[in-house]
Amino acid sequence: MITLIGGAIAAVLGLIGLSIWFGKFLEVVAGVLPIILLLGGGLALYLGFDELKDNWKKDKKEDASTQADKEEYEKEIADLKKEIDDLKK
Repeated sequence: MITLIGGAIAAVLGLIGLSIWFGKFLEVVAGVLPIILLLGGGLALYLGFDELKDNWKKDKKEDASTQADKEEYEKEIADLKKEIDDLKK
């Protein structure tokens, strides 16, 4: 209950302060907004590049495993063909 009353008082004081110092508030927003955009954009670039590197590594692993699987299947097919030829004889 105390938290609810404290929150209501803080919201009312914030609204009063915002209406009184609205010009100052806009100055602060104008000063902080470019920094926030710069840091947010840098973070997005870093995360995007990191995800791209992970995808490249994943693709390389899949290519290597696909080649190994292909060789294994070719060997198995050759063994099965040999077995079929032996059964025909």
